[in-house]
Amino acid sequence: MIAWKKEWKKLGGIVAVFALFFWLPMDSGRFTGGIMEALHLAKWYAREHVLLCLVPAFFIAGAIGVFVSQASVMKYLGAGANKALAYGVASVSGTILAICSCTVLPLFAGIYRMGAGLGPATAFLYSGPAINVLAIILTARILGPELGVARAVGAIVFSVVIGLAMHFIYRKEELAKAQVQASMPEPEVTRPLWQNGAFFFVMIGVLVFANWGAPNDWRFSLSDGTETRAVITKAPEDASAVGAVYRVKLSEGVDAGSEIDLAVSEIVSRTPVEGVWTTIWRNKWLITVGFAGLFSLVLIFWFSLKWWKVVLAGVPPAVLAFVLPSDGLWVLVPFTAAVVGLSVVLNSDKGEGGYWFETSWGFAKQILPLLFFGVLIAGFLLGRPGHEGIIPSKYVAMLVGDSPNQMLDMTGWSGGAFEDFARWVWPVWTNFFASIFGAFMYFATLTEVPILQGLIGAGMGKGPALALLLAGPALSLPNMLVIASVIGVRKTITFVTLVVTMATISGILYGSLF
Repeated sequence: MIAWKKEWKKLGGIVAVFALFFWLPMDSGRFTGGIMEALHLAKWYAREHVLLCLVPAFFIAGAIGVFVSQASVMKYLGAGANKALAYGVASVSGTILAICSCTVLPLFAGIYRMGAGLGPATAFLYSGPAINVLAIILTARILGPELGVARAVGAIVFSVVIGLAMHFIYRKEELAKAQVQASMPEPEVTRPLWQNGAFFFVMIGVLVFANWGAPNDWRFSLSDGTETRAVITKAPEDASAVGAVYRVKLSEGVDAGSEIDLAVSEIVSRTPVEGVWTTIWRNKWLITVGFAGLFSLVLIFWFSLKWWKVVLAGVPPAVLAFVLPSDGLWVLVPFTAAVVGLSVVLNSDKGEGGYWFETSWGFAKQILPLLFFGVLIAGFLLGRPGHEGIIPSKYVAMLVGDSPNQMLDMTGWSGGAFEDFARWVWPVWTNFFASIFGAFMYFATLTEVPILQGLIGAGMGKGPALALLLAGPALSLPNMLVIASVIGVRKTITFVTLVVTMATISGILYGSLF
């Protein structure tokens, strides 16, 4: 006889899965479109973020767990560390890293598990993707200087306030952690601090310059013989398609600041405007190779890896980089070869190298499945930039408008007490909805700017725009799933609530001033 008291949950799960597939709305274009958007977003994420962003981040996180002494982490970021130093370092980390809400996760997990206090760790978690210098500059260039300044100031203040709030809410746990850390003996130091610092510097150099983005200030030569300097605000998905256009914001002339469409068929050539950013972008792979060379020397002379193994591992990526094109997806081939070579060298080492690879692999096993699951769900619900998921974008635009007029017109609920209530609650609602929308949607680095531009064009107010900028880059559904696996569901809900609440309040205040 079956003991149903123990088996009813399994039966319920089987029935639920069966019912899901039984009534799957495959005839619905919206549903199948959402499925395709989920797969498109996952494909884009795999191409653009896993190899160049996440893989280096996993190695850096593993190195934190192996080569950085727990005493050092506790001294500068621990529960009992100097608050000004801890939050000062954590709050400006994004200016150096320039990473997205998913790439920061292995680094956050690494420092938290090494003993960093919850407050400094969550301040770092927020600031890593939020305080991106290029994103702030791009925001000021395209969306206006006041919004760029508000984003910069808000992100720095947010990271400190959120970290302090997390520390205060869980102060009993943090106090207990500080007491335990204070009683721990000082571990032996394998190598001096400056060597570890140089080691992390070269690894971060590879991460940063391998992902160095193209400049967004271009000079277009047109078929009528004229030249136009402009910032691209929206590029065509397929430049070879008939009627494809670039949406640009003019940078000079009497019409500077205005937006126009440039047909691809009219563009003879486009070249980036020369400057420091463009020079670095043109030479990003040479710089990355330079950091990789330094990294190899560090492994040989400071970490005692056999020199012939390191050299042998570097031959395939060097040959591939020489014979293959240096653009498009081709650049991923030598980079992948370098990752495989490093993995083989580390895994064959019986000392620190082997432990480093094991720790990095542990982070990858924990984080990658959750990230891809979250990306699929986010793509299904919200789609990609410029594409709709199962939730129509017109409803998003409707619910973040400067006034409720569009919502009232679309729903037919104009007049009476409901309209009065809607107009009264609208400033709070729009900022709250923008914060929630931003928190759950996945924004890769810099993609939030063109998305916001489209929403502003559809009537989005300045307050909700800032709320989305402050909540969106730092959070996403994939991001939340991983955070919960590191600090627990309760603390994750608290962190997300703090971000959404502060973004909402900031949007309300900003909207009332501008």
